[in-house]
Amino acid sequence: MLEFPRWKYVLILIVVLGSMLFALPNIYPQDPSVQITAQRGAVVDDALRERAEGLLREAGVSPKAIDQGEDSLLVRLPDLDAQTAAADALRAGMGERYTVALNLARTVPDWLTSVGANPMMLGLDLQGGVHFVMQVDQQSALDKRAEAYAEEARVTLRENRIRYQSVERRGSGAIVATLAPDADLDAALSVLAAAQPALNREPDGNRIAIRLPQAELDQIARDAIDQNITTLRNRIDEIGVAEPVIQRQGEDRVVVQLPGVQDTAEAKRMIGATATLEYRAVLDGDAYGAVQSGIVPPEGRIYHHRRLGADGKPIPYILNRRVIASGEEMVAAQSTYDENGLPAVSVTLNASGGKRMFDFTSLNVGKPMAVVYIERVPQVRMVDGEEVRTFRVSEEIISVANINGVFGRQFQTTGLEKQEADDLARLLRSGSLAAPMDFIEERIVGPSLGKENVERGVTAVLYAFLFTLVFFMAYYRMFGLVTCAALLLNLLIVAAVMSIFGATMTLPGFAGLALSIGLSVDANVLINERIREELRNGVPPKAAIAGGYDKASSSIFDANITGVLAGVALYAFGTGPLRGFAITLVVGILASMFTALTVTRGIVTLIYGRRKKLKSLAI
Repeated sequence: MLEFPRWKYVLILIVVLGSMLFALPNIYPQDPSVQITAQRGAVVDDALRERAEGLLREAGVSPKAIDQGEDSLLVRLPDLDAQTAAADALRAGMGERYTVALNLARTVPDWLTSVGANPMMLGLDLQGGVHFVMQVDQQSALDKRAEAYAEEARVTLRENRIRYQSVERRGSGAIVATLAPDADLDAALSVLAAAQPALNREPDGNRIAIRLPQAELDQIARDAIDQNITTLRNRIDEIGVAEPVIQRQGEDRVVVQLPGVQDTAEAKRMIGATATLEYRAVLDGDAYGAVQSGIVPPEGRIYHHRRLGADGKPIPYILNRRVIASGEEMVAAQSTYDENGLPAVSVTLNASGGKRMFDFTSLNVGKPMAVVYIERVPQVRMVDGEEVRTFRVSEEIISVANINGVFGRQFQTTGLEKQEADDLARLLRSGSLAAPMDFIEERIVGPSLGKENVERGVTAVLYAFLFTLVFFMAYYRMFGLVTCAALLLNLLIVAAVMSIFGATMTLPGFAGLALSIGLSVDANVLINERIREELRNGVPPKAAIAGGYDKASSSIFDANITGVLAGVALYAFGTGPLRGFAITLVVGILASMFTALTVTRGIVTLIYGRRKKLKSLAI
């Protein structure tokens, strides 16, 4: 009458052992650390390690360990005070060629990570992180769009053989096209109206004033915010931050919260940098002479190659001002290797960019073309004790090569180092910013605050468990002890599941976990009361156990399914804290159903199932 299939015992054993294995990494704390990252041209070697050790000795800091990588040095510290002291000493002594940033280093043994066991991710409120408020430069977006309209007007006039003297942008909302004295004004107005129907045109002698309507200007400003938010999400997804918060604030600001990120320099570089490529034709002429004399052809501009010449200085080139294709027209970008095994970025352009590239390469086979890398990186410097926020704009040639054949949408960009190829592909793949953004507010939520929150949450759950244990043992005796074992396994399963799937535990997540424990308690109370009711009706003990579980199962299932549906709705339509609460609630409810209906029944069957003469139950 009181039976339990053996395969269920095997299932319970697998769940228990698996939960213990995958929940185990969560007991290993993270080491407060300082990460030293080499910038372009700098190296990480034994000399740098010795230099760092010397700076730490002078500051009176004893590190736990120093891990040396290919392009970074990780200094593990015993506590947060030592981390702060080490960071101050290393920042002062490393110079501008190295970035020194706070970090948190894992201490999980290699044998655990080798089987895929990793600690669960913690939210900003538990493990700290960074909070940025960024302001979008909408004027830059307007200027950028107006320049695009101006270039389109030049191309339209040129393709229709209408002579013009200049097409210039006047402010962010007006473009003035000055025609040649013998040009047909009506024909120019007609072709411009066909090419740019949304713009207003006003003739004035041999000039045409092209104006962007106010509705168009407002739409450009709104699109800049929306595109930047989308781009930020893509970039943050690329660097693997769990549960980031990215939301609009006011008319031109964006709030970004990155939990677990201590390397603020890398975070700011990745989310704030505006990086793109431009493909330009190389003009004939003496570039060295142009640099010395300052005389450059009207259609040309001096750019420098990142590689150095025989004189130890960057090699200059005269490039055409007209851009053949740019990063904004890229559909896909993938870090790869060329036919010589050197790092490269495989690029796919959209239809318009591919057509211009095809037209240019068709007419210029055998001639050189340059690839210009443009990066605008936010920087923060301390001047007289105050933060001064600036931007470093870098424009350099990364490759000059002859066009060996005609190509269009798909081709490769070479001349890069492996890390540069990976970074460039990631930035291009995640999209370009519609307008630059300034970091106007930066707050670092220290790991000490997160540690305090974690300790309080764990304490709350621990006290809840202890109170439940005392009550159940006093009220239900042996069955109360079985219930508490099930509750403990419930916590273990939740920790393991969240670790396996990389879910993020937040402070509201602790509330969801406490609620799921309450629901599990409710399920066990319902089962125990059903068993007691059967005993009061004169049913034999073994039959009372079987009847209690059978009659309580449907009620427990119905009640918990509604809780799961509520959690799914919160996760689907909620954001931030609501999603953290929903995840732990759903996982906790599913685990509680398994432990209440399966695990406890298996334990009770082991205790009472083989007793032939069972006259009473300790319930």
